[in-house]
Amino acid sequence: MNEIIKGAGVFAWPLLTCSVVAIFIICERLFASRKRAVLPPDLVDAILENKPFSGGRGSVLGRILEFSEIHQHDEEAVKAFARLEINRMERGFVFLEIIISVAPLLGLLGTVTGLLQVFSTLSSGSGGGIPDPSKFTQGIALALTTTVMGLAIAIPSVIGSGYLQRRVETYAAEIDSLIERIQARANLA
Repeated sequence: MNEIIKGAGVFAWPLLTCSVVAIFIICERLFASRKRAVLPPDLVDAILENKPFSGGRGSVLGRILEFSEIHQHDEEAVKAFARLEINRMERGFVFLEIIISVAPLLGLLGTVTGLLQVFSTLSSGSGGGIPDPSKFTQGIALALTTTVMGLAIAIPSVIGSGYLQRRVETYAAEIDSLIERIQARANLA
Protein backbone atom coordinates (compact mmCIF):
# COMPACT_ATOMS: atom_id res chain seq x y z
CA MET A 1 0.00 0.00 0.00
CA ASN A 2 2.84 2.33 0.85
CA GLU A 3 4.36 1.70 -2.60
CA ILE A 4 1.07 2.64 -4.27
CA ILE A 5 0.89 5.91 -2.35
CA LYS A 6 4.53 6.64 -3.17
CA GLY A 7 3.92 5.83 -6.84
CA ALA A 8 0.96 8.21 -7.04
CA GLY A 9 3.07 11.11 -5.79
CA VAL A 10 1.22 14.34 -5.06
CA PHE A 11 -2.01 12.90 -6.50
CA ALA A 12 -2.22 10.31 -3.71
CA TRP A 13 -3.64 12.74 -1.17
CA PRO A 14 -6.61 14.05 -3.17
CA LEU A 15 -7.34 10.50 -4.35
CA LEU A 16 -7.18 9.13 -0.80
CA THR A 17 -9.44 11.96 0.36
CA CYS A 18 -11.95 11.05 -2.36
CA SER A 19 -11.76 7.43 -1.25
CA VAL A 20 -12.35 8.17 2.42
CA VAL A 21 -15.25 10.54 1.70
CA ALA A 22 -16.90 8.05 -0.70
CA ILE A 23 -16.60 5.22 1.83
CA PHE A 24 -18.03 7.43 4.58
CA ILE A 25 -21.00 8.58 2.48
CA ILE A 26 -21.85 5.08 1.29
CA CYS A 27 -21.63 3.56 4.78
CA GLU A 28 -23.55 6.40 6.42
CA ARG A 29 -26.32 6.33 3.79
CA LEU A 30 -26.57 2.52 4.03
CA PHE A 31 -27.03 2.86 7.79
CA ALA A 32 -29.49 5.76 7.49
CA SER A 33 -31.57 3.98 4.85
CA ARG A 34 -32.16 0.79 6.81
CA LYS A 35 -35.73 -0.45 6.44
CA ARG A 36 -36.44 0.11 10.15
CA ALA A 37 -35.17 3.71 9.97
CA VAL A 38 -37.35 4.54 6.96
CA LEU A 39 -40.42 2.29 6.98
CA PRO A 40 -40.76 0.52 10.34
CA PRO A 41 -42.90 -2.60 9.93
CA ASP A 42 -45.19 -1.69 12.85
CA LEU A 43 -46.14 1.65 11.27
CA VAL A 44 -46.58 0.13 7.81
CA ASP A 45 -48.81 -2.59 9.26
CA ALA A 46 -50.84 0.00 11.19
CA ILE A 47 -51.44 1.99 8.00
CA LEU A 48 -52.32 -1.06 5.91
CA GLU A 49 -54.67 -2.47 8.57
CA ASN A 50 -56.25 0.90 9.50
CA LYS A 51 -55.04 0.62 13.08
CA PRO A 52 -53.86 3.46 15.33
CA PHE A 53 -50.24 4.51 14.72
CA SER A 54 -47.71 3.68 17.39
CA GLY A 55 -43.94 3.41 17.52
CA GLY A 56 -41.40 4.34 14.89
CA ARG A 57 -41.72 8.05 15.56
CA GLY A 58 -38.07 8.79 14.72
CA SER A 59 -38.30 7.16 11.31
CA VAL A 60 -39.00 8.84 7.98
CA LEU A 61 -42.52 7.42 7.90
CA GLY A 62 -43.02 8.38 11.54
CA ARG A 63 -42.15 12.02 10.82
CA ILE A 64 -44.51 12.01 7.84
CA LEU A 65 -47.29 10.56 10.01
CA GLU A 66 -46.75 13.18 12.70
CA PHE A 67 -46.92 15.92 10.08
CA SER A 68 -50.03 14.41 8.50
CA GLU A 69 -51.78 14.28 11.89
CA ILE A 70 -51.21 18.00 12.34
CA HIS A 71 -52.19 18.86 8.73
CA GLN A 72 -54.96 16.33 8.15
CA HIS A 73 -56.90 18.45 5.69
CA ASP A 74 -53.97 19.70 3.61
CA GLU A 75 -53.02 16.83 1.31
CA GLU A 76 -50.55 18.91 -0.71
CA ALA A 77 -48.65 19.95 2.42
CA VAL A 78 -48.32 16.30 3.45
CA LYS A 79 -47.06 15.34 -0.02
CA ALA A 80 -44.60 18.25 0.01
CA PHE A 81 -43.34 17.19 3.44
CA ALA A 82 -42.91 13.62 2.19
CA ARG A 83 -40.87 14.93 -0.76
CA LEU A 84 -38.66 16.80 1.72
CA GLU A 85 -38.13 13.61 3.70
CA ILE A 86 -37.22 11.73 0.52
CA ASN A 87 -34.84 14.53 -0.41
CA ARG A 88 -33.31 14.20 3.05
CA MET A 89 -32.67 10.49 2.35
CA GLU A 90 -30.61 11.57 -0.68
CA ARG A 91 -28.28 13.66 1.47
CA GLY A 92 -24.65 13.19 0.40
CA PHE A 93 -25.48 11.80 -3.05
CA VAL A 94 -24.25 14.97 -4.76
CA PHE A 95 -20.82 14.58 -3.15
CA LEU A 96 -20.73 10.95 -4.21
CA GLU A 97 -21.50 12.01 -7.78
CA ILE A 98 -18.71 14.60 -7.63
CA ILE A 99 -16.27 11.92 -6.44
CA ILE A 100 -17.41 9.61 -9.24
CA SER A 101 -16.49 12.35 -11.72
CA VAL A 102 -13.37 13.73 -10.07
CA ALA A 103 -11.50 10.53 -9.11
CA PRO A 104 -10.96 9.27 -12.68
CA LEU A 105 -10.07 12.80 -13.79
CA LEU A 106 -7.44 13.03 -11.05
CA GLY A 107 -6.16 9.65 -12.22
CA LEU A 108 -6.01 10.93 -15.79
CA LEU A 109 -4.20 14.07 -14.66
CA GLY A 110 -1.68 11.87 -12.85
CA THR A 111 -1.29 9.76 -15.99
CA VAL A 112 -0.57 12.78 -18.15
CA THR A 113 1.83 14.19 -15.55
CA GLY A 114 3.66 10.85 -15.34
CA LEU A 115 3.93 10.60 -19.11
CA LEU A 116 5.27 14.15 -19.26
CA GLN A 117 7.93 13.12 -16.77
CA VAL A 118 8.79 10.09 -18.89
CA PHE A 119 9.07 12.10 -22.09
CA SER A 120 11.07 14.84 -20.42
CA THR A 121 13.66 12.24 -19.38
CA LEU A 122 13.90 11.03 -22.96
CA SER A 123 14.76 14.41 -24.41
CA SER A 124 17.13 15.51 -21.66
CA GLY A 125 18.93 12.22 -21.05
CA SER A 126 22.67 12.02 -21.56
CA GLY A 127 23.86 9.82 -24.35
CA GLY A 128 21.46 10.73 -27.13
CA GLY A 129 18.01 10.13 -25.70
CA ILE A 130 18.70 7.37 -23.19
CA PRO A 131 16.49 8.17 -20.19
CA ASP A 132 17.54 8.29 -16.55
CA PRO A 133 16.16 4.93 -15.31
CA SER A 134 14.97 6.22 -11.91
CA LYS A 135 13.10 9.20 -13.38
CA PHE A 136 11.68 7.02 -16.14
CA THR A 137 10.41 4.49 -13.58
CA GLN A 138 8.94 7.23 -11.37
CA GLY A 139 7.06 8.70 -14.33
CA ILE A 140 5.63 5.34 -15.38
CA ALA A 141 4.71 4.54 -11.76
CA LEU A 142 2.90 7.88 -11.44
CA ALA A 143 1.02 7.32 -14.69
CA LEU A 144 -0.13 3.81 -13.87
CA THR A 145 -0.77 4.23 -10.16
CA THR A 146 -2.93 7.32 -10.42
CA THR A 147 -5.00 5.72 -13.16
CA VAL A 148 -5.57 2.60 -11.07
CA MET A 149 -6.38 4.61 -7.95
CA GLY A 150 -8.84 6.88 -9.77
CA LEU A 151 -10.69 3.92 -11.27
CA ALA A 152 -10.54 1.94 -8.02
CA ILE A 153 -12.32 4.82 -6.29
CA ALA A 154 -14.84 5.60 -9.03
CA ILE A 155 -16.03 2.05 -9.79
CA PRO A 156 -17.18 1.10 -6.25
CA SER A 157 -18.60 4.63 -5.86
CA VAL A 158 -20.72 4.16 -8.98
CA ILE A 159 -21.98 0.82 -7.65
CA GLY A 160 -22.75 2.29 -4.21
CA SER A 161 -24.42 5.36 -5.67
CA GLY A 162 -26.59 3.31 -8.01
CA TYR A 163 -27.65 0.96 -5.24
CA LEU A 164 -28.46 3.80 -2.84
CA GLN A 165 -30.39 5.78 -5.44
CA ARG A 166 -32.46 2.73 -6.34
CA ARG A 167 -33.12 2.10 -2.66
CA VAL A 168 -34.37 5.66 -2.15
CA GLU A 169 -36.56 5.41 -5.27
CA THR A 170 -38.12 2.21 -3.92
CA TYR A 171 -38.77 3.83 -0.55
CA ALA A 172 -40.25 6.87 -2.29
CA ALA A 173 -42.73 4.69 -4.17
CA GLU A 174 -43.70 2.87 -0.97
CA ILE A 175 -44.09 6.16 0.90
CA ASP A 176 -46.30 7.57 -1.88
CA SER A 177 -48.53 4.52 -1.66
CA LEU A 178 -48.75 4.77 2.12
CA ILE A 179 -49.53 8.50 1.95
CA GLU A 180 -52.46 7.73 -0.33
CA ARG A 181 -53.77 5.31 2.29
CA ILE A 182 -53.23 7.83 5.09
CA GLN A 183 -55.09 10.54 3.18
CA ALA A 184 -57.93 8.20 2.23
CA ARG A 185 -58.23 7.27 5.89
CA ALA A 186 -58.26 10.95 6.92
CA ASN A 187 -60.96 11.74 4.33
CA LEU A 188 -63.19 8.97 5.71
CA ALA A 189 -62.88 10.26 9.24
